[in-house]
Amino acid sequence: MDSKKAMYESLGISEKVYDFCSEIEKSLKNRFEEIDSICEQNQLKIIKAMQEAKLSEAHLSGTTGYGYNDLGREAIEKIYATVFKTEDALVRPQITCGTHALHLALAANLRPGDELLSPAGKPYDTLEEVIGIRESRGSLKEYGISYRQVDLLEDGSFNYEEIKKAIHSKTKMVAIQRSKGYQTRPTFSVKKIGELIAFLRNEKPDLIIMVDNCYGEFVELTEPSEVGADMVVGSLIKNPGGGLAPIGGYICGKKEYIENCSYRLTSPGLGKEVGATLGVNGLFLQGLFLAPQVVASALKGAIFAANIYEKLGYRVIPNSTESRHDIIQAVEFGNPEAVIAFCKGIQAAAPVDSFVEPEPWDMPGYDSQVIMAAGAFVSGSSIELSADAPIKPPYAVYFQGGLTYPHAKFGIMMSLQKVMEVSDFSI
Repeated sequence: MDSKKAMYESLGISEKVYDFCSEIEKSLKNRFEEIDSICEQNQLKIIKAMQEAKLSEAHLSGTTGYGYNDLGREAIEKIYATVFKTEDALVRPQITCGTHALHLALAANLRPGDELLSPAGKPYDTLEEVIGIRESRGSLKEYGISYRQVDLLEDGSFNYEEIKKAIHSKTKMVAIQRSKGYQTRPTFSVKKIGELIAFLRNEKPDLIIMVDNCYGEFVELTEPSEVGADMVVGSLIKNPGGGLAPIGGYICGKKEYIENCSYRLTSPGLGKEVGATLGVNGLFLQGLFLAPQVVASALKGAIFAANIYEKLGYRVIPNSTESRHDIIQAVEFGNPEAVIAFCKGIQAAAPVDSFVEPEPWDMPGYDSQVIMAAGAFVSGSSIELSADAPIKPPYAVYFQGGLTYPHAKFGIMMSLQKVMEVSDFSI
């Protein structure tokens, strides 16, 4: 037995699983080379932005108190604006998560009487309370902001005819969710988002168009802000944080809208001038530097997973050959037992809390029990190897992350090991 196989067996991977997965991995060489090419170009883009900002060692330290004259914070926001090709950026540890960043972008730029339109159907679960689809204190609905959505067509494409009908005098902002969330629709490519934005501009030129960019950063060579989005929004404990950012979110876009966001984040009259960085500048910058490579590792893991589970007869979204526009891989099992087993496998492969068994629970912000597996160095970091799922039909699990491809590979192999224990298929 070779030493690599022996190492996997010592970690609980059977010879059957190892051999099955190794054959699949061999077939992915060309796909992985394509990912490496995109990674290389995005890496160079980030280096160029850092060099243009004259990034220095002095920018790596943080501030306390009010955070006045934080040179590192200013450099980070200049670099983000350059990378995403926008006029301005807000990148702060005070933005606690992706949902917070999205609420900030919405609440800062909508006023009572305005209407928000979602042309991609139902938003991600945690935004339902932000918007007021599900009643919650402080929702946009409580402030007199209405909401309308247009569901996607059966093939997952935009329903342009109904979108046109939905736009009226009160429509102020359009929110486009790039990734699928807890749905089994396709993730939208930057090209598809650009086509939708062009259509929206033709219908009503003064619309504010925001793209929820979570899980999509650096998967492609361009970002939605390069095809007309007024704001792109995301979390730093996903793709752009590179696994090093301990907290934070970003909003990149037109200067007017970013200034509005800064006044909402801090206070009218203060805006971007305050907000101590408390020593995280170096982590934000190094995480961004590493992000293209980390995203490439996560993408390879997602493609590896898709090929394995598709070969076993499960529906996978995207499928094994489709182009990729985010790091999320969905596997539709059709029963809760396999979903739970999959998540237990991901947890068992973790470097942190591998001995813990995840269980479904009533997680705040969701309308059903949710199971989450994430043995991460940064709590809740979904750029690290993780899997989660709502325990409801069609019983699909959503896998993402992997700071390194070997870890993502091991996690998928362990998930297969666990799913086999509760399923009737053989390999």
